[in-house]
Amino acid sequence: MRSLRVTAAVAALLIAPLLPQAAEATALTSAHTAGRVERAGGVLQYSWPGVYFEARFRGTAVGAVLNDAAADYDIQIDGTTVDTLVTPGQTTYWVKGLTNRAHTVRLVKRSESPWATSEFGGFVAGRGAVLLGSPVARRHQIEFIGDSYTAGYGDMSDTRDCTSDQVNRTTNADLSFGALTARRLNADYQINAFSGRGMVRNYNGGEPGTSYRTYYDRALLAVPDDVWRRPPNWHPQVVVVGLGFNDFSTAINPGEPWTPETLATAYHDAYQAFLDKIRAQYGPRTYIVVSATYMYNTTVFSELAQQIVQQRNTAGDSRVRYWYYDGLDYLGCHYHPSLHDHQLIADKLTAFLGTLPLRW
Repeated sequence: MRSLRVTAAVAALLIAPLLPQAAEATALTSAHTAGRVERAGGVLQYSWPGVYFEARFRGTAVGAVLNDAAADYDIQIDGTTVDTLVTPGQTTYWVKGLTNRAHTVRLVKRSESPWATSEFGGFVAGRGAVLLGSPVARRHQIEFIGDSYTAGYGDMSDTRDCTSDQVNRTTNADLSFGALTARRLNADYQINAFSGRGMVRNYNGGEPGTSYRTYYDRALLAVPDDVWRRPPNWHPQVVVVGLGFNDFSTAINPGEPWTPETLATAYHDAYQAFLDKIRAQYGPRTYIVVSATYMYNTTVFSELAQQIVQQRNTAGDSRVRYWYYDGLDYLGCHYHPSLHDHQLIADKLTAFLGTLPLRW
C-alpha cells in the first residue's frame, strides 16, 4: 500500500539521518507519550501497537524522526490524519505547507510488529518553526490488555480473506475500541495487545510454553530479558483485560498437554494470578474490567471470566468487574471485528465505564 496523502502541498517525505546529538534532548522532551517506551541513546524504543507521540509547535512545518522498517504509522495534524507511513524505515517525515500558527502533531503506530523494535527520534521543527514543549499529560489513564481484538487486527479490511501483508496494512490500533474509548474519555492509554496469545494457550496451540503472560512485562517484545520500568506517572484508573479467545476458540490438538477440564483449570488459576499481579502493580483503587465476548463453539470463555470476577468480589475486591459484549459483524480480516464493530464495542465500553464510580 502506498502512503496515503491529503494533498501534495500538505506533506512531503524526506530521507534524513537521525537527530544530531545536540538536538536530541529537545526533540524527545517535546513529545508526550503514555506508551511503553525505553530510552536508548537519542531515541525511544518500543514494540506494542498503538504507541503514540504528541507535540505542540508553531510554524508551517514539522518533522518526525523514525527508524522502523516493520510497522505502519499515521501522522496527524490538529486531529486530522494527513498521511499513512508504510514501513517507513530510517527517515525524517516532514509535514509542510501549514498555516503559520500553533499546531499539534501526533504520530501513532498502527500495526503490530512484535518481532521488531521500533525507534522514534523525536519531532523536529521546520525552518522558522519552533517546538512549544510537551503537551500536558491527560488526567485520565486506561490500560488495555488483550489479543488481536484489542490490537485492531485487520479492522480496516473490506474482506475477511486477507494475506499476511493485507493484515499488516489494514490493522489500525488507533481505530480499535480501546483507542476510541480512551479518546472519548480524554484519557491517555496503552494498548498492550498481542495477536494469537492467550492466558495459558495460544491460538491453535501455537508456540507452546509461551502465552500472553510471557510478554506482558516487556516494552520490547522481541527482547527476552526486557522489563519495562513503569514511570511513576503511569497509574491507570482502569485496566481492561480481554484474554481467553485464543485459549478456547480452537480444538485441543494431539500432543498438547491439555484436556478441556485441565485447560479450564489452568486458565482460571493463571487469570487469578494475573489479576493479583495487576492489583499489586496499580493498587486497590484501580478498577479492573474482565471482558468476554461471544465465542461460536463454546461458552466456557465467558463463564470462566464471570466466575473469576465473582470470586474476586466475594473475597472483598469490589473493583474487579465483569463486562460482556456481543452483536458484532466480524467483517474484518479472518472474521475479526470490523471498524463498525470497534465503534460498537467502544460505545458499549464507554457506557459501561460510565456506570463505575470513577473519580477521574
